Amino acid sequence: VQLQASGGGLVQAGGSLRLSCAASGGTFGNYAMGWFRQAPGKEREFVSAISGSGGTTYYADSVKGRFTISRDNAKNTVYLQVSSLKPEDTAVYYCAAGPLLGTLPRTYKYWGQGTQVTVSS
Repeated sequence: VQLQASGGGLVQAGGSLRLSCAASGGTFGNYAMGWFRQAPGKEREFVSAISGSGGTTYYADSVKGRFTISRDNAKNTVYLQVSSLKPEDTAVYYCAAGPLLGTLPRTYKYWGQGTQVTVSS
């Protein structure tokens, strides 16, 4: 499975972006999808995840109510709508795919290359 993340950019605090992650090379609906982020000097942290059917979603407490994960299995794509952005949301955002839904990086077998989100104050 190959994953290609896109949609990052520079945005002012309070702004929004929609991140996308396009998958190829596998049966997309069989995979749970996760979003993680990593800021400079910090460990990679969980942001959100969605089951293969889209019926179950998880969010980190720090993004709950501001970020929304969704997927379109017909388009082999998972989305992360990020809103009410804060400077502390600045990071490289990675999408990941795996057979099981979880919040730990080791749950996911395949990783995209990341897309940079920078939030200015």
